[in-house]
Amino acid sequence: MTSSSGTGTLPRRDHLVGADLHVPVAGEPRRYVDLDAAATTSASEAVVRAVEEFLPWYSSVHRGAGAKSQVSSARYEQARETLVRFVGADPATHVALFPRNTTEGLNLIAFRLGLTRDDVVVTTAVEHHANLLPWRRHARLRVVDVDQSGTFDVAAVVAALDERPTPRVLAVSGASNVTGWLPDLAALAAAARDRGVLVVVDGAQLVPHRQVEMAALGIDVLAWSGHKMFAPFGAGGLVLGRRLLADGEPFLVGGGSVKAVSYEEVVWADTPDRDDAGSPNVVGVVALAAAAEELRAGRERNRIQEEALVRALDDELATVPGLRRLGPTSGDRLPVAAFVIDGVHHGEVAARLAREHGIGVRSGCFCAHPYIGRLLALTRSEVEQFHEDARADLHDRLPGAVRVSCSSATPLADVAVLGEALRGIAGPLPGRRPSPACSDDRSAPVVT
Repeated sequence: MTSSSGTGTLPRRDHLVGADLHVPVAGEPRRYVDLDAAATTSASEAVVRAVEEFLPWYSSVHRGAGAKSQVSSARYEQARETLVRFVGADPATHVALFPRNTTEGLNLIAFRLGLTRDDVVVTTAVEHHANLLPWRRHARLRVVDVDQSGTFDVAAVVAALDERPTPRVLAVSGASNVTGWLPDLAALAAAARDRGVLVVVDGAQLVPHRQVEMAALGIDVLAWSGHKMFAPFGAGGLVLGRRLLADGEPFLVGGGSVKAVSYEEVVWADTPDRDDAGSPNVVGVVALAAAAEELRAGRERNRIQEEALVRALDDELATVPGLRRLGPTSGDRLPVAAFVIDGVHHGEVAARLAREHGIGVRSGCFCAHPYIGRLLALTRSEVEQFHEDARADLHDRLPGAVRVSCSSATPLADVAVLGEALRGIAGPLPGRRPSPACSDDRSAPVVT
């Protein structure tokens, strides 16, 4: 593969399963163009090979005396160290847990920190609901707002950290799932740690695209999902300091999380077993570790490809009449873009891309309702109407946008196909009438 930035030939990555999938378009088969990587990616062939090679050895982990159980247990524990090293943490002080996804990981740590209603968590208007709702359940939120570009600066976070009472946690996204914007994690983490505030990062979008060095950045807790990094087998990663799990009851209780149980007393297991109740998803963990190894080996190649994809998206979207980008369109970003097209409902844009062109994108508010509200400059009364319409299940009236998102495996040609399709959709159509700027993916609204 030759990069579009002229850096020469790079080693090819493994194809994705389904890369040559064809779907019916106007009665004819057409290659499916998958531009929804921020939601989920297909499995890479390397990950599938790792799963297939492991499956004959699959068995229950821990306490099993048989050969299959011993092999499965070894692979499961080996994956912990693989994941800790993958995100630049120290296996001597940090441990990896395997929640189903980022959402479960953030719920787990929000519970395990023993927060109370008197505690404050600083977070931002950029966050996915997974990095808002768990904290809102256990503590009080202090939200850093965004400016008209959909970003915030370090000074705004520092000001929130300096308010009283002093917060317990800074919970921040490593990259926006809506716009692809990357906040300055190093500066944010340094400011928080200087004030004794724990740094928790939602890495769902960051980890699949960028090398993360937790120790160097000063991140205390990092959560992410396998299904966004070519390992859609139901396992995610949660890497954190062992000290954070040393005391207290686990989030999920049951078999494997204890040393002894009676009707009167429970003796909890040590870390990480205490937070590993039930039969784990060993196959998913094997897949996640394989994906981590593949991403580590291909970081340079992937970064070059994704930088080319960002430029291609910018160039193509700039040619679409009436298209308005949401969020920043300059600076360091992931290959993700959210937009609205004047006079065309966002749901219609997504439906026509699928129906007429075989292109898969996402429309709605992307589980980031407060952020979308800011990006669309919704008034308080419009937010209230949004919530009323959601309660009434009036989905066609809900605000939203269109999002296209790429992975390092996305061909540049797919972005050109998208641009041509959008220009056709945005062109004059008989009977077109203005529609709301935005509507949602049927997820429940968050109170802002």
